[in-house]
Amino acid sequence: MNDKNMQLAKELLKKHFGYENFRQGQEDIISHILNMEDCLGIMPTGAGKSICYQIPAMIFDGVTIVVSPLISLMKDQVDNLNQVGIPATFINSTLSNFDYAQTINNILNNVYKIIYIAPERLSTDSFLNLLKQLNVSMFAIDEAHCVSRWGHDFRPSYTEIANIILNLDTRPVVAAFTATATEIVKEDIIGLLHLQTPFTLTTGFDRPNLYFSVETPINRKQFIFDYVKNNQDKSGIIYCLTRKTVDSIYDELLEFGIYASKYHAGMTEKQRTSNQDDFVYDKTCVMVATNAFGMGIDKSNIRYVLHYNMPRDLESYYQEAGRSGRDGDNASCILLFNRSDIVTNKLLIEQGNPNQNHSNEYEKLNDIVDYCNTDKCLRKYLLEYFGEFPNFDECDNCGNCNSEIEVTDITTDSKKILSCIKRMNERFGMGLVTDVLKGSNSAKIRSLGFDNLSTYGIMKNYSKDTIKNIISFLISEGYIVSMGDKYPILSLSFSANDILFKNKSVFIKKKIEKISVSNNNKLKTMNNNSNIEDLQYDENLFSLLKSVRMSIAKNLHIPPFIVCADISLKQMSTFFPLTVESLLQIHGIGAHKVEQYGEVFLNAISNYVIENNIDISSKSCEVNSFDFVLTEKKEETHIITYNLYNGGKSIDEIANIRELTKTTIENHLLKCYENDLDIDLTRCVNTQYENDIISAIDKLGCEKLKPLKEILPDEVSYFDIKYYVLKFSKNKKL
Repeated sequence: MNDKNMQLAKELLKKHFGYENFRQGQEDIISHILNMEDCLGIMPTGAGKSICYQIPAMIFDGVTIVVSPLISLMKDQVDNLNQVGIPATFINSTLSNFDYAQTINNILNNVYKIIYIAPERLSTDSFLNLLKQLNVSMFAIDEAHCVSRWGHDFRPSYTEIANIILNLDTRPVVAAFTATATEIVKEDIIGLLHLQTPFTLTTGFDRPNLYFSVETPINRKQFIFDYVKNNQDKSGIIYCLTRKTVDSIYDELLEFGIYASKYHAGMTEKQRTSNQDDFVYDKTCVMVATNAFGMGIDKSNIRYVLHYNMPRDLESYYQEAGRSGRDGDNASCILLFNRSDIVTNKLLIEQGNPNQNHSNEYEKLNDIVDYCNTDKCLRKYLLEYFGEFPNFDECDNCGNCNSEIEVTDITTDSKKILSCIKRMNERFGMGLVTDVLKGSNSAKIRSLGFDNLSTYGIMKNYSKDTIKNIISFLISEGYIVSMGDKYPILSLSFSANDILFKNKSVFIKKKIEKISVSNNNKLKTMNNNSNIEDLQYDENLFSLLKSVRMSIAKNLHIPPFIVCADISLKQMSTFFPLTVESLLQIHGIGAHKVEQYGEVFLNAISNYVIENNIDISSKSCEVNSFDFVLTEKKEETHIITYNLYNGGKSIDEIANIRELTKTTIENHLLKCYENDLDIDLTRCVNTQYENDIISAIDKLGCEKLKPLKEILPDEVSYFDIKYYVLKFSKNKKL
């Protein structure tokens, strides 16, 4: 019976989600769930945890209840499920009284297979009464680490789940999922949710498509601005520790002409929702946020996550960094390390609960500081932290493995700067200190008498940026104290004496790329270990299809990534699918999506191919057949069209019979003609303009079809032009 169920599971995977195979761990978990065994799945963000309960939900007779912590996550999940043809809904505070009543009525009439609910609403009398009237086959708990006080996002309401399940007349199978869980958190989840001898699976925390790097730029803001500017066409998140930093970076990005969104707890709920929607719906490409924007973000096409500040623990960092690359395509995760973040995090820990013992939190903080300071493989460090021991020392896919460390002695320069600040009585900011070191002849310097200092002009051969960068480094290392918000004043710390009077040496470590990178701030991704092929896609077609996707999304009022992922568009731009059969082979494109808007994509691709005279003979997708896939028999698809045409059918009739677009049928017929099959296309070609078309070809050539179309009458179609181009070429050969 289970074998039959697993076969059905694979068919549903292809039909609804457009995937040929399950990812690592998915099949094992689904198999155990279908055997009515409790499960705990510990799988990294983007590994496909949701499918582990969504597929069984379709097979079970009853309904599946999914406990999900965030409203935004529920909405995205439900929108996605409805788009792939799986009936789902949610119950939360966003529903109006009318919508709530309608939803409850639909639930009682068995309209839905999956119901999402917030943990806080589980124990309400209304929902408990509803549960008693339902045939609940499965309880799925998403973000299950929230049940544990040792997790990084404890939610008291999660502790009620076990009692609610216990009070049901018939206990359903229970499946819990989380992205990050240490051994103690795992034990907590099993105990607090009362999982019964659960099948536990940890797929591994490695995300091969993510490029991890720790950078220590002298000017973090400049690094951010340069990076975002060089990746403006990509979606990314910039995480900051404080609301103040979020506001500052957001404002400066706008000044740079970069349209961004921001998100933190100091904003109104309306503002947060509006800004999140702008980001999710691709109205803005950049989100600047605190960790309040962490869990529940299901946007699949995030290409980078920059941490302006160091988070307080590696669990949080990995969770936040893991928001990128959920579609399996390459993404970058860059942490900008500054020692001042250690102090800030310690303050935030103390402010959380002054009376609590924070030893565990300080230990976790030390772990992430060690991560930032290590010169070993970053990927290996992360995996070992989460209890995995990879069989490599270098991954060739992180900032440390792809860099060499260059050490520069700046002791003498540091002494010059520190001496200058001391001689200026520690009362001025970076700008004026720099001007004195450069030997500026400004009226202010002369009036203050700084042109008489021994340090005046002592670094005149240095650029201002170089001097400021060294000052910033000395600030980050704790030798200089910068006090004040608007106009910070520089003063010396006690440790500065070690440099000035105790001959302490000062070194700057700089990473040097081992490989050639055209721009240091371009999106860094390495494909050596990626499980997604390095597609040589047509960038112009990819851009066009992104516009098509956006148009579809607007019409359906859903985020673009729900229509299809970036990787799907890249595959379309690589293989140029022109038929329903070939479109179904694209990653993430299932039968339901093809039915909804497949023709829109096919027409866009077909028109692009025609307008640019692209030979797609070597770009076809290999068709993998399932029983439900609309595949033709062994006969080639253009031959089927050929037989129908020679049988007297018109192009429109053939398109209707085969459920294909008119353009696709036209391409089939042109292929038949090109292959010298016995076919007369003059019955469907506009022969009235033959001489005009031939004349245009003589004049402009036939490398591009669009220029020909532009000088010919509107009645002449691309099909007409293509036919005469083929005819012209054949006659030329003769």
